[in-house]
Amino acid sequence: MSLVNFLVEEGWIKSDSIKEAFKKIKRKDFLPEASKDLAEINEALPIGQNQTISQPAVVAFMLEELQAKKGDKILDIGSGSGWTTALLSHIAGDKVFAIEIVPELKEFGQENVKKYGLKAKFILGNGKEGLPSEAPFDRILASATGNEIPPAWKEQLKVGGKIVAPIGNSIKTLLKKSNTEFEEIDHPGFVFVPLL
Repeated sequence: MSLVNFLVEEGWIKSDSIKEAFKKIKRKDFLPEASKDLAEINEALPIGQNQTISQPAVVAFMLEELQAKKGDKILDIGSGSGWTTALLSHIAGDKVFAIEIVPELKEFGQENVKKYGLKAKFILGNGKEGLPSEAPFDRILASATGNEIPPAWKEQLKVGGKIVAPIGNSIKTLLKKSNTEFEEIDHPGFVFVPLL
């Protein structure tokens, strides 16, 4: 069974736009040569610089939570291999901005996304600060964070916008109701649950 069919069957992928993106954007194109054979496995894999490409089920879950749509302006924090950036670009279009703090990975991700002719913009920088020069964003997705959602992300989110980020042992979804009011949904114990 292909990875995409497995993720659909197991209920990780629910929406057509995400299913289409997973079919078109091949994970193997975002892996170092040594790991390409493992692309269809539902596990996080090393991409160098002590970083990984996320587990496909986790990526699918986060994208379903994010609910990005065509035309959304999106900030992808900790873009790494560029796989999530490419998936977001396929779903939402040209207004995807990817931040990566490791120079080699920023280059790696940028080159990988170019293979698909997508127009995501890559920035070398510290994702904790967001990207004030391009704010506000409709959606913010993070692949790596600490113990809380940084205030800068909340400030740079449009009212009605959404942040999805792993925090501690959870994946959090944050909805901006007004400039001062946020609704938070916690998905505890998620990141470390192995999919059997």
